[in-house]
Amino acid sequence: MSERPTLAVGLMSGTSLDGVDAALVRFESPTHCTLIHFVSLPYSDQQRSQLRRGLVDAGPRELARLHVETAEWAGRAVEAALIGGHTKASALSFIAFPGQTIWHEPPTVTWQLGEPAVLAERFGVRVVSNFRSRDVAAGGQGAPLIPMADILLFGHPEQPRVLLNIGGMANLTYVPRRALEDGAFAFDTGPGVAIIDAVARLVDPSQPFDRDGRIARKGRVNERLLGELLSDPFFRAPPPKSTGRERFGDGYAKELHHRASGADGVATAAALTAASIAEAIRRWVPGGGELVVSGGGAHHPVLMEMLAGRLDQWKIRHFEEVFFSGDAKEAVAFALLGYLTIHGQPGNVPAATGARGPRVLGSITLP
Repeated sequence: MSERPTLAVGLMSGTSLDGVDAALVRFESPTHCTLIHFVSLPYSDQQRSQLRRGLVDAGPRELARLHVETAEWAGRAVEAALIGGHTKASALSFIAFPGQTIWHEPPTVTWQLGEPAVLAERFGVRVVSNFRSRDVAAGGQGAPLIPMADILLFGHPEQPRVLLNIGGMANLTYVPRRALEDGAFAFDTGPGVAIIDAVARLVDPSQPFDRDGRIARKGRVNERLLGELLSDPFFRAPPPKSTGRERFGDGYAKELHHRASGADGVATAAALTAASIAEAIRRWVPGGGELVVSGGGAHHPVLMEMLAGRLDQWKIRHFEEVFFSGDAKEAVAFALLGYLTIHGQPGNVPAATGARGPRVLGSITLP
């Protein structure tokens, strides 16, 4: 694999539907990269509404238009990252564009919106996209895909480390040692902030999410309801496993809100995320140690307090304490996956996705 420095932009738009992240990075090798600049462009209320409709009941014409519009929104994030990093598009080797997941039902199908040709035409560089489909075709879950970055970039150089990402859904990676794939595994633990924020919007439609945990802080956890929610078979299923809004989405949030109204529902949703993560760690992850947390959930103080209370044997650290802003992690990770694809190297971790073996991920759209 070439050791010449490679400039790229990695994109990410997760199940939290909060916006598009773009990371301008420089790779010296697949185990060493530098974050040059990071931007996060929030979705407008209208854009978020379009995506939510796409998740539920949009027709083919609406989805086709949204396929293009999603790429146009991503293009604005790429442009902002280039401007902020004082870099011209012509200097890029590629753009990694995972798109916006609209339906995820492994091992049958995974579908992401976002037309890569729009970015290839606008910036005149290769675009690596459609990362999940090859893993699903190989019998995998198509997720989580971040574990390869956890292994190559974010593992501890000498001892085990768990990297927990709390986005719309929550997932973790156990890394025995940096750049050591043998013994590493990863899986989705269940909902992250998707249910918390969806219930918060039902309580206060003026708020797009439970900012700073303000609503959850006012509520009390409905322990009986929490116990019922935790009986969902997904939480007991062994890894590898993945999930998304088709299971833990707006419909699920409405039912929770109906059974625990007001701030109590938001507090119960936060407790569900914390309890499901903690139970997954106790059940499937060996020993205690260092837990490094990233994603939107890391900014929710009530959730983090609940998590710490359930995992007192773990040293919990925020991602930025160890590396850079945790908000940039997934965009950087997809830049790495694009780098591996360009070099013909596998990007999935079969122990994480359940695929039949390592696979080169994604499709390349030429400029």
